[in-house]
Amino acid sequence: MDHNSSIGCVVTECKYHCKEDDYCTLNKIEVTKHSSTAKSVECTDCGSFESSSK
Repeated sequence: MDHNSSIGCVVTECKYHCKEDDYCTLNKIEVTKHSSTAKSVECTDCGSFESSSK
């Protein structure tokens, strides 16, 4: 599976994780936040995540 060298990812449970190495296979991801103002890395997530167990 081809990966996007611009999007590193270690979330192996994601449907879009490249199983051969630690990259995402999507062309673009959506980064989301948990509050109106993100003040730390913990306030953000990858909104493109989908579980590979579906």
